[in-house]
Amino acid sequence: MSCAKSVPTPMVGSSFSKDDGDRLSDSTEYRSLTCALQYVVLTSPDIAYAVNRICQFIHTPTSVHLVALKRILRYLNGTIDYGLVVRPSDRLSLVGYADANWGLNFDDRHSTTGYCVYFGHMPISWCSKKQSVVSRSTAEAEYRSLAAATSEATWLVLLLKELHLQSVDQPTIWCDNSSAIAVAANPVLHFKFKHVELDLFFVREKVANGSLIVGEVPVCDQVADILTKLVSVTIFTRFRNVLQVFPVRQIGEC
Repeated sequence: MSCAKSVPTPMVGSSFSKDDGDRLSDSTEYRSLTCALQYVVLTSPDIAYAVNRICQFIHTPTSVHLVALKRILRYLNGTIDYGLVVRPSDRLSLVGYADANWGLNFDDRHSTTGYCVYFGHMPISWCSKKQSVVSRSTAEAEYRSLAAATSEATWLVLLLKELHLQSVDQPTIWCDNSSAIAVAANPVLHFKFKHVELDLFFVREKVANGSLIVGEVPVCDQVADILTKLVSVTIFTRFRNVLQVFPVRQIGEC
């Protein structure tokens, strides 16, 4: 793959299904590469969604899934000199972005949670993960993502305190779904959300006691978009920059 032609994004096309293509007679290579890519995601948030998708077919991969996996390798080959660039920040605050797609998985209609959390200007945590249950509305899917981001931010607050790097402000989570934000701020439990009470009360308690701020961000500024769905090359490149993934050689190697 070192001589393969590079591509501008790690994934293209519509959502995959388990029935796409012909089943691989030997899935050893697919499983080995998929597991290796999970380690790459630890320092490459730009491929998190693509790796999350191909991991969902690790038990019974097909020829179509293998092509998708190899596209990720082609993308990495073309961005081999890219990396996370740490920039100085004058205000060390935890700021998160939470997003979700709703029911785009063709096989079981589960949604995808995506979030990233910044400390200052630097993303220090990110996730693209299939939700464990089916969400019955966009607001519900978004709220589950909001709860996941809140849980991560809560853990990071404790970690920073242990390292004596306490954030100067309350953590802020930005979401682009007004319904999910309204539910987080409303003390009345809406009947449509009674089946997600644990997530509901977890976020609401943080907001009520002032330890978390939940705000609405325009869709065009929702960086977590590339952690939940396929986007155009233009949007992908812009959000990759927001995630501080740049060509290291152009900036200066450490």
